[in-house]
Amino acid sequence: MIRLEGVTKRYRSAAGERVALDAVDLTVERGQVFGVVGRSGAGKSTLIRTINRLETPDKGHVFVGDQEITRLKPTELRAARRRIGMIFQHFNLLNAKTIEENVAFPLRLEGRPDAEVRARSGELLARLGLSEHAKKHPAQLSGGQKQRVGIARALACGPEVLLCDEATSALDPETTDEILSLLDELNRELGLTIVLITHQMEVVRRVCDRVAVLKDGRVVEEGATADVFLHPKSPVTQAMLAEGEGGETFDASLAPAGGRLARLTFRGPATYEPELSRVARSVGVDYSILSGRISRIRGEPYGQMVVAFTGGDAETAVARLSERGVVVEAVS
Repeated sequence: MIRLEGVTKRYRSAAGERVALDAVDLTVERGQVFGVVGRSGAGKSTLIRTINRLETPDKGHVFVGDQEITRLKPTELRAARRRIGMIFQHFNLLNAKTIEENVAFPLRLEGRPDAEVRARSGELLARLGLSEHAKKHPAQLSGGQKQRVGIARALACGPEVLLCDEATSALDPETTDEILSLLDELNRELGLTIVLITHQMEVVRRVCDRVAVLKDGRVVEEGATADVFLHPKSPVTQAMLAEGEGGETFDASLAPAGGRLARLTFRGPATYEPELSRVARSVGVDYSILSGRISRIRGEPYGQMVVAFTGGDAETAVARLSERGVVVEAVS
């Protein structure tokens, strides 16, 4: 649905040149929720704004569906943007207009008939639980309600793609969860392709099918969300997971002397099975659990723990666990 090929973007100022994107290649499949994560200044916002060409790349090509966005003339680009909705961190609502008028605004820009505008706006307000607030102004709403208005407005023209620019960063944790549940619902029910940029690893874990990690304008890691979270390769990803809720941590100094350290990863139904204790009994090995966690990634349960094998046949235990589908990685 979305393809970036060699996308480069530089900003020039009196202070010099800064490379925001450096030959970025990305592919987002139709119906996918794709997360782009990185620290401040990594190039996330610039990347997402190249997709609807709010930013024009210096080099490279951007495709949405069968159209190359980077080659479109202004009138063609305006038409293409009707297929691409966007929601923002700070809502970007029109404060002088009512909630109903904010949602209707894109439709009126297109010159849709009044009856169609009223029907579509009412439908979206109802779907997003905003009907009772239709005549209010943005200042009268909570942050979560404002973001729902932003989502309704982005959906007004029936887009195929929804771009989310730090859509939950200004919200409290409870409201963030509500908005993520709503995005997940829209993806599943409408088949929307969603690109979501964030610096919050928990947001990616919660809703994204696939994720790319940016650093200094480059993609340093990309893959299925579960693979990136459970087996991160890049030091940037490892550090961000360690800081957030997505990764397990342990104090190696507390490990038993002479123990063999291993990280065990369980996914799916095996998460709730006592595989470690079964194998330990069968091969006669002792172990200590140094850290552990059970959670979900995009609805799939997983468990991850660091253990120290301290006695008995550790090699056979590792082999048996691997045979049972447990991913075993050495920990130094």
